[in-house]
Amino acid sequence: MASSSSRADLARFIADARRLVVFTGAGISTESGIPDFRSPGGVWSKMKPIYFQEFVSDGAKRHEAWERAFSGRAGWVGRTPNTGHEAVARLVSQGKITAVITQNVDNLHQDSGIPAEKIIELHGNASYATCLECGDRHELAELKEGFLKAGEIPHCRSCGGLVKTATISFGQAMPIEPMARAQAAALECDSFLVLGSSLVVHPAAGFPLLAKQNGARLAIVNREPTDLDTFADLVLNDEIGLAMTAAAPAN
Repeated sequence: MASSSSRADLARFIADARRLVVFTGAGISTESGIPDFRSPGGVWSKMKPIYFQEFVSDGAKRHEAWERAFSGRAGWVGRTPNTGHEAVARLVSQGKITAVITQNVDNLHQDSGIPAEKIIELHGNASYATCLECGDRHELAELKEGFLKAGEIPHCRSCGGLVKTATISFGQAMPIEPMARAQAAALECDSFLVLGSSLVVHPAAGFPLLAKQNGARLAIVNREPTDLDTFADLVLNDEIGLAMTAAAPAN
């Protein structure tokens, strides 16, 4: 647990920022009851990931992927934002934060009230689906009945292409536009705040270091140490919700 002075340091870090970028990982959402991916007891310790090429080429794998999505077995959606998300949302509404870059797919930043245009999702979003051919958006509720009642694998209503939840799977190319937006945000900020990321998944984990190398101050709030702690101006091994509520309290 961090000391009150450490949280006060975080408050000063935020107060002094003119162009603050926040980067969030699984640690902010575990406090809402969403499991992370890699820790013991995490998602991938309970079920193997389905690789993108498996989804595309294997009908049985597609069926399994949709069964996971509609059963909620992965646990990525259906939760509510916590005090950490709410603190970030307050800072966005105050104009303090220029962008929220997230590795999460749970839609909780949007649910906390942050405008979609302020959020950069590096690994996609599990709360809806998209066509792999034409990119059309499909709501999961529209696809669920046909799958559960008749076992119908979703296809695009516009072009007939394969439809997949809008997450970035293992083996799938990183999305070009979000990656470019994240790079621009990292280069334009004067302060970069990491919340709840182990900073081991690349290329996403490269953005904090990019910001630091470009002259921005770097703060990391995570329960465990990270490989970038030695580069940071401020490190707190703390609960995200408690630290952020103390640093950015509600009025």
